[in-house]
Amino acid sequence: MRKQPAAEPAAELESLCILRTSAIGDVTHVVPLVHTLQAALPQTRLTWLIGKLEHRVVGDLPGVEFIVFDKSAKREGFRAVREKLAGRRFSALLHMQVALRSNLLSVLVKSPLRIGYDRARSKDLHGLFINCRIPARSGEHVLDAMASFLEPLGLAQDEVRWDIPIPLEAQEFAERHVPNDKRILLISPTSSHRLRNWRPERYAAVADHATHELDWRVVLCGGPSDFEREFADEIRSHMQTHCIDLTGKDTLKQLLALLRRADLVLAPDSGPMHMANAVGTAVLGLHAASNPHRSGPYTDRQWCVDRYDAAARKFRRKPAARLAWGTKLEYRDVMDLIEVGDVIERLEAYSAHLDVGGA
Repeated sequence: MRKQPAAEPAAELESLCILRTSAIGDVTHVVPLVHTLQAALPQTRLTWLIGKLEHRVVGDLPGVEFIVFDKSAKREGFRAVREKLAGRRFSALLHMQVALRSNLLSVLVKSPLRIGYDRARSKDLHGLFINCRIPARSGEHVLDAMASFLEPLGLAQDEVRWDIPIPLEAQEFAERHVPNDKRILLISPTSSHRLRNWRPERYAAVADHATHELDWRVVLCGGPSDFEREFADEIRSHMQTHCIDLTGKDTLKQLLALLRRADLVLAPDSGPMHMANAVGTAVLGLHAASNPHRSGPYTDRQWCVDRYDAAARKFRRKPAARLAWGTKLEYRDVMDLIEVGDVIERLEAYSAHLDVGGA
């Protein structure tokens, strides 16, 4: 068994490279770690190797050098990173992604200290590309797992702070398109993992309830893909009330501004769910395919609908507590375990919470 190298005292780290290229939700989970490093090690130069799409969300964090990896460019993407890192050496690498492509990318980062995941969370030969592991733990939220990369450096994340910059232009976009004369329910209905998506007619029923019964304004958001456009159209076709449909019309920074402007965000386990959490907006998350205690909104899960245990019992014939931590239950129709009434109950509860002065 290889002996782990002794970590250089954190105060002496001249430079540090973070390798976490994707996905958007996971990238937001890295931001508090960046703030912790900047506060504890103001003299250390930080470089973040990140994906092209994800860079659009956090690429303007102050005090961080970003090197963008375009995975769609294939060999050219690797070549571009290699050229930018040529002749450079870092005091430490935080190898925070377990995927074969990321392991190969890590070879381009020269560092004597290469911190990666514990054996239980390693895959795709991750252990061959690191020489130091984070503590082995189960039952952690993804954000806490990211934070544990600080521990081999003798640091701890005592405060979770995002402060992702939102440009004035993005704020003006949100103000221009969404009046704030009513409470706002923003629905971001789709995940890139399609088996996590709820049925359009069920979203429509909740939207109608929010508008007709609670007098909330409903905003529908999504990306520019054909699938997301068609999904939004289907939601609208089932609605009896009006909504503001911004699907495919906003940038990721504008989406951050829209999420911050909302009172509540309704979404499956997806990037926008975690973006909303990062800007301090409450989230009504829809969880059956994934465990909200691992990958739900980090700071406030009380408004989520959790049918993960019911899904485990139906599709795996055992309670969720007996599944390996992090098990995905992405089965056909798994999200049907979430009923319209479940979501309306949480929406009503949050509305009542606001009525009595809840933040």
